[in-house]
Amino acid sequence: MRQEAITWDDVDKLIDHLIPQFETEFDAMIMITRGGVIPGGLLAEALQLTSLLTAAVNFPFEMELEKQPLKSRLMAWPEFFQFPGENLLRGRKILIVDDVWGSGRTITAVKNRVSGAAGVPSTCVLHFNPYRNLFGVVRPDYYAAITDAHIVYPWEIHRGPESVLLRDF
Repeated sequence: MRQEAITWDDVDKLIDHLIPQFETEFDAMIMITRGGVIPGGLLAEALQLTSLLTAAVNFPFEMELEKQPLKSRLMAWPEFFQFPGENLLRGRKILIVDDVWGSGRTITAVKNRVSGAAGVPSTCVLHFNPYRNLFGVVRPDYYAAITDAHIVYPWEIHRGPESVLLRDF
């Protein structure tokens, strides 16, 4: 798969492209960890949203199903490590933010759970990959760009323990 590294300036342009798309005011935002935290923070600042929530989702059986066909692995049920209480979602317009919609499983799982709590969800990503989308014609409500590449965001470059230089200060 082709990779594309983007810069902070690129992220700024993507955020600027998203902001005029919003047709409604939102009551709260759910940022999907980890990818949605930075774009969510930038959007929250621009939209002046103060009710910020997080959702942590995992598909635990992927490793166990590694030898199964790809379609079987993609059918794994989501496990929510962290999710806002129903009282924070009921009757509220919720903007769900992630960095990318690849297969769409994670953001769709969050959207369905918000709907199940009687919230009114809208989905938002920086990049939409229609070529990996598992949900047919369903796509994010808001997205800044379409891609067929694996996007490497600036917050993912040269991070982690292996890239930290230890110095005496």
